[in-house]
Amino acid sequence: IWPDLPECFQLSVLSWVQCIYLWAVSPIYIFCLKKNKKGYIMMSLLNRFKTAFGFLLWIVCWIDLFYTLHEGNQPPIYYVTPLVLGMTMLLATFLIQFERLRGVQSSGVLFIFWLLCLLCATVPFRSKILQASSQGEVTDKLRFTTFYFYFSMVVCEFILCCFNEKPPLFSNVVTDPNPCPEATAGFLSRITFWWFTSMAVKGYKMPLEAKDLWSLNKRDSSKVMVPRLLNEWEKEEAKANSPEEVEVLLSSKKVAHQPSFLRALVKAFGPYFLIGSGYKLLQDIITFVNPQLLKMLILFIKEKDVPNWWGYTLACLMFFTALLQTLILHHQFQYCFVTGMNVRTAVIGAIYRKALVITNAAKRSSTVGEIVNLMSVDAQRFMDLTTFLNMLWSAPLQIMLALYFLWQILGPSVLAGVAVMIMLIPFNAFIAMKTRAYQVEQMQHKDARIKLMNEILNGIKVLKLYAWESSFKEKVLAIRQKELIVLRKTAYLGALSTMAWTSAPFLVALTTFAVYVTVDEKNILDAETAFVSISLFNILRFPLNMLPQVISSLVQASVSLKRVQNFLSHDELDPDSVNRKFAVTVVNGKFTWGKDDAPVLHNINVMVPQGSLLAVVGHVGCGKSSLISALLGDMEKVEGEVSVRGSVAYVPQQAWIQNATLRDNILFGNPYNEQKYNSVLEACALTPDLQVLPGGDMTEIGEKGINLSGGQRQRVSLARALYSDADVYLLDDPLSAVDAHVSKHIFDNLIGPEGALKGKTRILVTHGISFLPQVDNIMVMVDGRVSEMGSYQDLLKQNGAFAEFLRNYALEDIMEEDEANEIIEDDELFPDDALSNHTDMVDSEPMINEAKRSFIRQMSIMSSDGENPRSRSVRRHGCSQRKHSESQDKKKPREMEKLIQAETAETGQVKGKVYLEYVKAVGPLLSVVICFLYGCQSAASIGTNIWLSEWTNDAVTNSTAENVQMRVGVYAALGFAQGILIMIASFTLAMGNIGAAKKLHFNLLTNKFHTPQSFFDTTPIGRIINRFSKDIYVIDEALPSTVLMFLGTFFVSLSTILVIVSSTPIFAVVIVPLAVIYVFVQRFYVATSRQLKRLESVSRSPIYSHFSETITGCSVIRAYGRHSAFVLMSDIKVDENQKSYYPGIVSNRWLGVRIEFIGNCIVLFAGLFAVTGKDSLSPGLVGLSVSYALQVTMSLNWMVRMTSELENNIVAVERVKEYSETKTEAPWEVEDKKPPPEWPMQGNVEFNDYSVRYREGLDLVLKDITLRVKGGEKIGIVGRTGAGKSSMTLCLFRLLEAAGGEITIDNVKISEIGLHDLRSKLTIIPQEPVLFSGTLRMNLDPFEKYSDEEVWKALEHSHLHKFVSNQAAKLDLECSEGGENLSVGQRQLVCLARALLRKTRILILDEATAAIDLETDDLIQSTIRTQFEDCTVFTIAHRLNTIMDYTRVLVLDKGRIAEFDTPTNLISKRGIFYGMAKDAGLAQ
Repeated sequence: IWPDLPECFQLSVLSWVQCIYLWAVSPIYIFCLKKNKKGYIMMSLLNRFKTAFGFLLWIVCWIDLFYTLHEGNQPPIYYVTPLVLGMTMLLATFLIQFERLRGVQSSGVLFIFWLLCLLCATVPFRSKILQASSQGEVTDKLRFTTFYFYFSMVVCEFILCCFNEKPPLFSNVVTDPNPCPEATAGFLSRITFWWFTSMAVKGYKMPLEAKDLWSLNKRDSSKVMVPRLLNEWEKEEAKANSPEEVEVLLSSKKVAHQPSFLRALVKAFGPYFLIGSGYKLLQDIITFVNPQLLKMLILFIKEKDVPNWWGYTLACLMFFTALLQTLILHHQFQYCFVTGMNVRTAVIGAIYRKALVITNAAKRSSTVGEIVNLMSVDAQRFMDLTTFLNMLWSAPLQIMLALYFLWQILGPSVLAGVAVMIMLIPFNAFIAMKTRAYQVEQMQHKDARIKLMNEILNGIKVLKLYAWESSFKEKVLAIRQKELIVLRKTAYLGALSTMAWTSAPFLVALTTFAVYVTVDEKNILDAETAFVSISLFNILRFPLNMLPQVISSLVQASVSLKRVQNFLSHDELDPDSVNRKFAVTVVNGKFTWGKDDAPVLHNINVMVPQGSLLAVVGHVGCGKSSLISALLGDMEKVEGEVSVRGSVAYVPQQAWIQNATLRDNILFGNPYNEQKYNSVLEACALTPDLQVLPGGDMTEIGEKGINLSGGQRQRVSLARALYSDADVYLLDDPLSAVDAHVSKHIFDNLIGPEGALKGKTRILVTHGISFLPQVDNIMVMVDGRVSEMGSYQDLLKQNGAFAEFLRNYALEDIMEEDEANEIIEDDELFPDDALSNHTDMVDSEPMINEAKRSFIRQMSIMSSDGENPRSRSVRRHGCSQRKHSESQDKKKPREMEKLIQAETAETGQVKGKVYLEYVKAVGPLLSVVICFLYGCQSAASIGTNIWLSEWTNDAVTNSTAENVQMRVGVYAALGFAQGILIMIASFTLAMGNIGAAKKLHFNLLTNKFHTPQSFFDTTPIGRIINRFSKDIYVIDEALPSTVLMFLGTFFVSLSTILVIVSSTPIFAVVIVPLAVIYVFVQRFYVATSRQLKRLESVSRSPIYSHFSETITGCSVIRAYGRHSAFVLMSDIKVDENQKSYYPGIVSNRWLGVRIEFIGNCIVLFAGLFAVTGKDSLSPGLVGLSVSYALQVTMSLNWMVRMTSELENNIVAVERVKEYSETKTEAPWEVEDKKPPPEWPMQGNVEFNDYSVRYREGLDLVLKDITLRVKGGEKIGIVGRTGAGKSSMTLCLFRLLEAAGGEITIDNVKISEIGLHDLRSKLTIIPQEPVLFSGTLRMNLDPFEKYSDEEVWKALEHSHLHKFVSNQAAKLDLECSEGGENLSVGQRQLVCLARALLRKTRILILDEATAAIDLETDDLIQSTIRTQFEDCTVFTIAHRLNTIMDYTRVLVLDKGRIAEFDTPTNLISKRGIFYGMAKDAGLAQ
């Protein structure tokens, strides 16, 4: 039975608590409200009731007061309390109204006040009833009535306080379609994150999409955050730039005081962050309350005569402190994470704004990649640090407090335990270092493997044709083996660190207790000593493990800080270097790229009359582009004056295209006007291109204009300039990238005297001589100076530099007119840096030409499958269109791919089948063993603790002294057993995981090598590579650690429940409802957070791609004055990303509060049931069950996180599995049908009624083909594109399986034998020469079947002997990826050498189109004529002259045989073949 508190106590303390609270808080609160201007709220029914109840309460209190005055001679307390209470109620009523006027919708201050009132009033409520029932009547009727009236009012106020007011009037109208409910959430909803529930529910019902996300709170948006940081940073810069002038003059050395970015960050975000720190401090202190309460609880169990209500109070107090701790902790996290998020927003914004205005010299000092890294990596590091930052002071504080309390309990023996902890730190640090080293090594292996896989998948067709799969499979598996060895080492370390991590608390307890009991006979280990110490040690464990992490994260952040600070301190372009007074003029201009560089342009004097056209000519590197940059203000002006009046349009040499639709690229932020737009397209000759593009002008253009040809990009850039309708046009060599006829069209319709720009001032830098007679003025530049200027006629007469320039170029121009277009077509493919504005100054011309040449070669390879016997220029056109359609196709499947992947990842819960698959891969028996080991280690851990509780019970029976040795010994044995078991368990688990990873990868690889060619034609390579990189990585590294954590937390939670149930069996009743809530919360959380994570990562990449795009195009952006628009775009992208990041943070808080509430309930019930079963329980057991319960919150929380991680990661198994089970092709070898080893002897080939199609559901490509070829015949196969020529070869190799009929070679049906048996007996020289990275020797003979002499002989016949023997490495010459370091012709000869080595009876020559120079072609043909005299040769010909001397020619048309006879007969027949020969000029 609860005792009754004395009336005096009730009247004083219990009545004054809430009064003191409200009077203390209200001055600060009123001050805050004064600043808060949200508009006011209309009087609502709710508000009226609140105010009315407030007045009633005041009246009730004063009725009491007047009654006391009326009575007289009462103790003073009867006067004071009602007076104070009444005043307080008036204050509360005033606050209710004041809040309404200030637009506060829900008040925390008053909520706590009414809660206190209610709690304090419950005691007198009970005691008054007790009094009345004991006395049988109510003595003080008035006070009795007023009190219950007061009580009911307080209850009403409390309930009303939980509801929200309407939003204030005149507040900014929320136009937001989807506002974040946080802003309008009530106090209760806010402290428990209840407002997030709606999203959790929505995410559970169906996967969240971007449209379901709430808008970002205004205070977190870039609009608010970035200026806040930039203001502080500008103050810092101002401080740094204005030191005492005198000092600087006096001191000879200039002391450059760098502005501190850290200070700016602290000033901008410190105050908000400090709120979080305040919470953290509170939480740290509260953490230590529970061990004290536990001590009292154990003492209570010991003392049998203490009333039960005290025990219940303790249990409830434990629950409340735990609950308070949860709420405070999560609010602290919320503040820290939001600060982190704000810092990231602000840093990204600051870097973006800076990148738009830094000088070129500064830009050269860091590459685009580095600057993007500042934004992605460094901003991220700040964000990670802010979440940990409080640990810097909190960890030492927690350690000190814990040690203080431990010292109080155990005295100096604590030092032994602390020593153990400190010894474990270097051990853990060592393991961490080793692990990091291994990780680096593993990354290298992984990269090598992915690179090889990429090559294999790119050249899979060739591998199949040569039957080389098994050799490459061995290569991949060899790298994989190395990777697994490193993984295994990491696993050994992991097992050790897991052991250290799990045994640490035990070792600490063991050493401390052992020292404690042995130091002094009087020291008795009783329950409160043992369990309170253990709970304190558990508190200690966290800060000790966190400190090293925080410190390393600090170090990283400080590096990032320096990098960001340096970047933000770079020089900016001077906005006033170009004034707006006159039309385009430069007077005595002297310009340089960087303050310290030599000037590039000297005394430039230019004056361009309004509306005229000035051409600037000169050799490469004479400063033409620099002049344009100077006019734009992109260069440092050393002396002189530059004026440009009016708006500017700028076309750079390197067209800059955004990743947006074609139309957006042309409009560039201007409004759309259809008529103007169409005329612009017409002038820029873009209309025909739009018909080719899949989406017309709404086609999405890839990054850097990847799906447009060079010429198209340049024309889009021109169209943008024309559309912007500016006053001054600066055109930097816009005509170089387009064909001759197009450039003529553009000059006539756009730039020239009759073009769309006539009447505008235009400056044209050009190399094209043909246009010069039509311009108004020509300016000739030589070495950064203006050498002469005047009209075409004048300059010719002067016979100076210009005339010489003309003489030099005129010759070349005539020769190169066609070539040039061809060359420059693919300008864009060199790295940006090589060709940005300043290449002119660098003498890299020969290099660039070399690069161009190699590119033409590559281009011609790319287009070589456009089987096209026509002339070169036509092919080039086809190429630009093909490149288009190709990249479009690439894009489409990619888009598709995203959808497909999303499907696999998204469909809610992962199926149990996938888990089973994984268990199967680990090995069912091993899985059982692992679980058994985990169970054993849990048992051992429970055992140690039960033994400890037995040991502490000795204290009660006073039999401690004699048992000490045994107690310590068994305790140690159990503990070490647990450590060793956990080590074995985690090791076995790692082995199982690695085994599974090995098996899954092996199956995937084997299946991919056996997959038919059609699969690779329909699946983007990126998607297959993704399985080999991302998903295998997850299976290798992420899954094992997740499984480890999951099993760990699962068994901890399980053992907790077991311990509590065994000590207080009634607890089992509570488990079911708690478990239900737990599963419920977990399901909601997992579904929502998974989707939020995916949305966040999807929205993250646009920030970076937009940024790198901006950096490359910043001169264009500045020229058009679109600076602020781009800043806004970037901000929107960042906000879009934070929009999905913010709910992600909150979802973790939401989960935390709910799960920890369940944990706190477990504490509560463990305590309550311990009190009820007090008589039958020993103090040791109670200590055991409650200290377990205190730990459980953490593991419950982790378990949910791990479950969700596990679900995210196990998807990888599903995806790898999906690709390991695709349909395979026929077996490589069929044992009982093996052909004789010397087959084919003659080389007779027969087709009988043969038909074939590429894939199910497509039309036949070859229809009913029947033909016989005798051994040794030479057959040429010709036909128009798409007639089915290439299909013939694919059929012989069975890359395509027959749809009808059959092929026999020397009386063996090829459909019956194994693929390798067939393919290794045929030889092909494929169309595109594919080389793999590795030695030349490996490329010729991967199975090492042949001797070196044979290889050299093959090289000799293939005319590579000279080239190879000149190389230092001879046959071990390393070929780079795709054979990039050999020319195309050499690669083709390598393929010939492969054929010579194999030398089988049947040779198929798929002739390359125009990729080869004619010389190589003749070499190959002559070699084939001599070396393969007696073989059957099929040649798929594109050039008829190679097959005019063949025995027979097969002409295919639409998949059927049209003609088949000797070439002379066919010509005399005058059929299809004759027509083709006539086109080629081989027949009259």
